[in-house]
Formats: sequence, structure tokens, C-alpha cells
Amino acid sequence: MHPAKTTTLKLWDKANSHSRRYSLFKKGDSILLAVSGGPDSVVMLDFFAKHARSRGIRLCVAHLNHCLRGKEADADENFVKKLGLDYGLETVTGKINVPALAKKLKLSAEHAAREARYNFLLKTAVQKNCSLVATAHHCDDHAETVLLNLLRGTEPKGLLGIPVKRILGANKGRKNIFVIRPMLAVSRKEIMEYVRINRLAFRQDKSNEDEKHTRNWLRKTFLPLIERKQPRFRPHLLELSVKLSELIKR
Repeated sequence: MHPAKTTTLKLWDKANSHSRRYSLFKKGDSILLAVSGGPDSVVMLDFFAKHARSRGIRLCVAHLNHCLRGKEADADENFVKKLGLDYGLETVTGKINVPALAKKLKLSAEHAAREARYNFLLKTAVQKNCSLVATAHHCDDHAETVLLNLLRGTEPKGLLGIPVKRILGANKGRKNIFVIRPMLAVSRKEIMEYVRINRLAFRQDKSNEDEKHTRNWLRKTFLPLIERKQPRFRPHLLELSVKLSELIKR
């Protein structure tokens, strides 16, 4: 089998198996895809776009410009608009001044951005009648989140990391809208290989390279050191969190 096909089918199989295991979506669902323009969300978009027709799934793309990186953020927004057009999908974009919001709410820029992003996704899901919102968090994101919680000091629930599925809010009919993470069983390495082999364009956030941010240090320095001894450390953390989720309430 051609290497490109092997890489593609391997990632699809992981995402599909994970989605079936946790019943993340089914035939006839309407899914809002949260697309930043980075490699993770671009791969998620490509995965869903290639499966939508056979699964009878309706897709819509959403992107929020946080106004944190000036022209770079505007370029990200334009990139996602074009991406949605290329895939033939309706794309909804929004813009919010996160620095101003953070100051108003007395939050860090990171927390303000998260609040703004999920509020935007919920509002858009309601407007577009989507029952699910898919984000592109992957296995590495989960490991970083668990370790970050440990470093900061955490309650036991902090070991649960990023949930596979959770309630985001409700629509006008009071029916729950869920956030799903179909890529959580996939690694960053597999995502980057998929991007390379399928020649997918993506945007790069340079702030993700600055190790003054603890999450970046965990990703670029700490985790690679651990994996010299235990290459499966990241999936092991995911498996641990899944087991703990049966014992600990969020």
C-alpha cells in the first residue's frame, strides 16, 4: 500500500475507533467544527469532510479571531474562510478583543480567550442548529493538560485532563449541545505526518514555540525527556484518565 494511503487510513482508523468507543457522533448529526487554522484542526476538518457524505453528517466550520496576534490573527481568519470555501462548507467567523475582555473580567488572556471561544461556539451551534461541536484536541494536548494541572497543584479531577465529551450548553429548545474530541486518540506526530503526506496547508502560531509558557516547555522539553524511557507515556496518561473518569465526578 502507498505510504500516503497507509498514513491516512491509520489516522482515520484511530479517530473512527475512538469515536465509536465513546459514541461521539452518529448518522444524521450536525457538527460544528472549531477550526483555528493550525495543523490539528485542519486535519480534523479533512477527516470529517472525507467522511461526511458516507456518514450522512452535516458540517459547518467556525473560527474566532481573538485579536491577540494582530495581522497574523487576521491572516488566520482569512485562511479558515478560504479553507471552508475549498471544502464547500459554510464557515462562520467572529472577532473579539481578548486583551480588553481579560482586563474587564480580571482574567488571564488564556482564560479569557477560552471563555470567549466556547461562548462563540455555543452561540454559533445554536444559530446553525448543530447538536455537536468538535474541537481538535489530541493525545499530546491531553498529556500536557494533566501534567500542567499536576504542576499547578490539583484536585483528583485535574487528572482527568481533557474530557472526550461534555455538555457545552443548551439550544433554544433546551436540548443539550455537546463538545466532542474525535482526535483525542491521535498524537501530534501522527497529525504532522498526515499534514505532510497529504500536503495540507495550515497556519503556524509562533507563540506555541515560546518556552516561557509552561505548556510549551512541557511539550518541547519535558515530555520528550520522559519518552526516552517510556515512548507510550502520552497514551498511558489518556488511558489513566479514562479509567479515573469512571471513579471521579468532574
